[in-house]
Amino acid sequence: MEYRLLSRSGLKVSTLILGTMTFGGKGEFAKTGNTDLNGARRQIDMALDAGVNMLDTADVYSDGVSEEIIGEALDAARRNRVMLATKARFPTGDKGPNERGLSRHHLIRACEASLKRLRTDHVELYWCHEWDGQTPVDEILAALDHLQSSGKIGYVGVSNFSGWHIMKMLATAEKDNTVRPVSQQIHYTLQAREAEYELLPIAVDQGVDAVIWSPLAGGLLSGKYRRGKPEPEGTRKAAQWSEPPVRDVEALYDIVEVLVEVATHYEGASPAQVALAWLLTRPGVHSLVVGARTETQLTDNLKSASLVLSADDIAKLEAVSRPPLIYPYWHQASTASDRLSQADLALLKPFLEK
Repeated sequence: MEYRLLSRSGLKVSTLILGTMTFGGKGEFAKTGNTDLNGARRQIDMALDAGVNMLDTADVYSDGVSEEIIGEALDAARRNRVMLATKARFPTGDKGPNERGLSRHHLIRACEASLKRLRTDHVELYWCHEWDGQTPVDEILAALDHLQSSGKIGYVGVSNFSGWHIMKMLATAEKDNTVRPVSQQIHYTLQAREAEYELLPIAVDQGVDAVIWSPLAGGLLSGKYRRGKPEPEGTRKAAQWSEPPVRDVEALYDIVEVLVEVATHYEGASPAQVALAWLLTRPGVHSLVVGARTETQLTDNLKSASLVLSADDIAKLEAVSRPPLIYPYWHQASTASDRLSQADLALLKPFLEK
């Protein structure tokens, strides 16, 4: 397992993080999995044995049950070996009009409730789970600053923010001398590379490292979905889980075919491992949140940490999945190539090489 410094935090975090959205299986989240307490203990032990040093959850996962299971599964010995990350934004439990968003009221109440469920006095990383356009950014940061100074959270991250949202957050943090986000948790895969337009350049330029959720696109890149073959049963897609959207199913099948081919170049490798290993080569990407319905899936995913892809195989994956250049990037590629930064090249380098 490789450990990378997470932005300006000073924390060394494993390149794979254990995701726990499958823990609990309550409500809509039953579509993603229903790992019980014993299964959670086994998955946590498997992850720890592989070198994973962070667990990722959210208060909204199974309406708080995921956090409760983690709190019960982490005895003192396990807790000392792992860092915890959780999230707030969506309603959990009480569905009142103020029990959502990133207001000071909701963030502080949500954090205290999460700590109680997790049976801990602090979490190492606290994510704003989604943008809140109705709460002023300085108010959001003041609440997070209070939680940090109270010792309840170590660092702050943002999730599912657009590029201008993140830059507004950073500018306000600098202006007011409040807590600064150290990371962004985003969706980014071979099937969905939109993050390359703004979010990965921000990761490189501003040091807000990218942590990837659903790095196998909800299982679509696992190799189970193939052109001309029946879709597998018992999956989140079969249960009509809506994330991520697939805008071009034929393009998805093209990507999967290359994943299957590339996997044959490495003994014992799976298409899923190849998809995960590719992500870890991308500029601005720090780590991947991997979760699983079964121990077999988790075992396979964890092996991706040691898979090193050749330059030729990376080029094949790049070619089959490369997104088109939208404006102003196609204009920059054609007229500004003599004065581009590393952040610019996070998107434009393959097009300039082409």
